[in-house]
This record gives sequence, C-alpha cells and structure tokens, in this order.
Amino acid sequence: MAHWVRFSHAGVTGFGTLDGASITVHSGNMFNGAQPTGERLALSEVALLAPTEPTKVIALWNNFHALAAKLNSPVPADPLYLLKAGSSLTSPGAVVHRPASYDGKVVYEGELGIVIGTRASSVSEEEAGACIFGYTCVNDITAADIINKDATFAQWVRAKSFDGFGPFGPVVATDVDPASLVVRTVLNGQERQNYPISDMIFSARQLVSRISHDMTLNPGDVICCGTSVGVGTMKDPSNTVEIVIEGIGTLSNTFVQ
Repeated sequence: MAHWVRFSHAGVTGFGTLDGASITVHSGNMFNGAQPTGERLALSEVALLAPTEPTKVIALWNNFHALAAKLNSPVPADPLYLLKAGSSLTSPGAVVHRPASYDGKVVYEGELGIVIGTRASSVSEEEAGACIFGYTCVNDITAADIINKDATFAQWVRAKSFDGFGPFGPVVATDVDPASLVVRTVLNGQERQNYPISDMIFSARQLVSRISHDMTLNPGDVICCGTSVGVGTMKDPSNTVEIVIEGIGTLSNTFVQ
C-alpha cells in the first residue's frame, strides 16, 4: 500500500508518497512510472494540496442500501450521478466559507472517492479494477435547500458546486480493498456518520465500468461513491468536519458561516 500526496513546497508543486511524518518526493507521472528522486521532505514543511487534478468529479446519489431504505427510494437500475464543478475542489485543511448568495442549510456528506489511474472508456467490470489507481476521502458539501428550490428542475450541480464545496484527500491510498472500508464523519468532535462501503448498491468496479460507458474517465478523475445515513447540517459559526477512513486517512476542513 502507498499513500500518494500532492504538495506545495517553497513555491513549487510536487508529489510523492507519505510515510509517517515524511514525504518521499517523486518525479514523472503519479499514475504511470513515477520515480523517487531521493529527496525527502518533512510533512510539516509542506502544504498539502488536493491529491489529484481531476478533469471531472462524479458524485453518486442513492448508492447505499441503508439510505435508500430510510428515504424509501427504490434501488436504481443504473448509477445515478451528477458532476461537480472543478472550481469547487479544495485541499485538505482548507477553510470553506458559506456562499454570500445563500443563507440556507449547508450539509456535510462523508464519502469514499475512487481515483482513476488509467484512461477508461467502455471497460468491462473485470477490466475496471486495473483502471482504479486508489481511493481517497471526500466531503461532498451541499447547499441542501437549493436542490428542490425550483419545482421544475432539481438543482444538484448548483447545490454542490460552490467554491470550496469539494474538499478531498489528504492522500490517495493504493492497494486497498474498498469493501473492507468504513466511512466515519466527525462534526465538531461528535461522530455523525459510521457506515460500511460494503453496503454500496454499485461496487467500485461496477461504478467505473458503468460510468465509463457514458463518458471517458481520465487519470486523476474522482468518483465520489455517494453517502449513507447520518448526513446533517453544519450549524455552528465555525465547524470542523473530519472524514475518517481507516486505511486511507483523515480529511479535515473547517466550514465557516
């Protein structure tokens, strides 16, 4: 297993593998033929960035049996998803601000993110595994009141694409069995979500395969697997949200009203 990171150090962007409190710097391409340079940096000396630069971020809806049962929603025949704007993405540790144009509920959604490593177009479920580079933590922040504000059109993309509403990271973990993972969301020190990835309606490989028949997936693209029960509103003037997935790490951000 490796934990890949992107970082800024002395005004230069780099990438490498995280080992405890130090980073082994690499050169080349994270997804294909990366080589260690011999340089090591202390984690405390760098600013972590979002671990990839996706051409698109895909976010699933209704992909967990438990949440579908709670909402009395039928199990979908195909993955239901939307695209989040690339401008919504932000780094681990970043402060996310309430949009000035919106005064309604803002909710956290702790999720597992699939990171694509190889171009995938119309791949089979069997082929999809080789297209997955690794997995990351995602907080799919949502301006919940916007979704159904207009009865004629559900505004999922707008609700999820404000600046800063897409933090992910801090690492991409490779050689992970997603079915063994558990997603926890901790809001201001209190656990609000704790659910197994094994409850997904569509598995990671199924998602990559099905979506790749709709659109080409590129290295660095992120598929947010959807969330389960426990989504809630961030109500305090300042809110610390941690998405914790053992085996990957902890994504921590602050949401400020």
